[in-house]
Amino acid sequence: MAILLLKLFITPILISTATLAGRRWGPVVNGLVVGLPLTTGPISFILANEYGLAFATKAAAGNLAGQVSMCVFCLTYSLVAQKSSWKVSAPLAVTAFLLTTFALNQVSWQLLPAFIILALAIALVASIVPQRRVAVAVTAPPKWDLPARIGIATTFVIVLTTVANVLGPQLSGLISTFPIFGVVFAVFTHSQQGPKAAANLLRGIVLGSVAYACFFLTIGLCLIPVGMALTYVLAPLVALLVSGFFYFVTKREGRRLANNPDHAGNL
Repeated sequence: MAILLLKLFITPILISTATLAGRRWGPVVNGLVVGLPLTTGPISFILANEYGLAFATKAAAGNLAGQVSMCVFCLTYSLVAQKSSWKVSAPLAVTAFLLTTFALNQVSWQLLPAFIILALAIALVASIVPQRRVAVAVTAPPKWDLPARIGIATTFVIVLTTVANVLGPQLSGLISTFPIFGVVFAVFTHSQQGPKAAANLLRGIVLGSVAYACFFLTIGLCLIPVGMALTYVLAPLVALLVSGFFYFVTKREGRRLANNPDHAGNL
């Protein structure tokens, strides 16, 4: 019963927080928050509780490798969006995610190699997709927006944790990174604020992936020797500290762009 309540309540709280943060502070911060393990974190905890610490530890390596697919999704959408609508950008980006995931699943991933590959992917995509100067747009979201996001996320967590034992730890980790909210947030931002704002959002997700990587590195290293209780307290704290650092980095970059409109900065 406790795990069912976790599935039903924790994910909606996290998704609501991400949505409201984006509405308050804009697409870059929205991306940083979405880059956090909002669905994969609860999934990891549930896997550890239902299938054991070894299963969740192996899944953590899959989570790290799977986030490479998310970086590919963000890169594809950002590049295509500059010349095409969301109706073209979203399907192509999801296809790129799925193809990358298929390729990654051909390798048996270990924790540290997966972490290194993800770090390289983050650095590469962040260098290709610069933060862009965009006008602030105030758009009222439809009433169904937040409930739809919560419903989709909760359903995804319940389904994946239910079938995880059949999929195995690595594939469970890889699939758990499917960009449900990357698609929703990117499409909404693209259609309402334009391709540059969508690129900023997606760049924020990529930078937020550093916090994601540190979260699952902590899970993979600490879960068995330290235990569930301390690990799932320590990992979110590490992720939030890293995300906070990148918030200040992107905020400084935003001020530099505002002072020099012709500059498209890279980190």
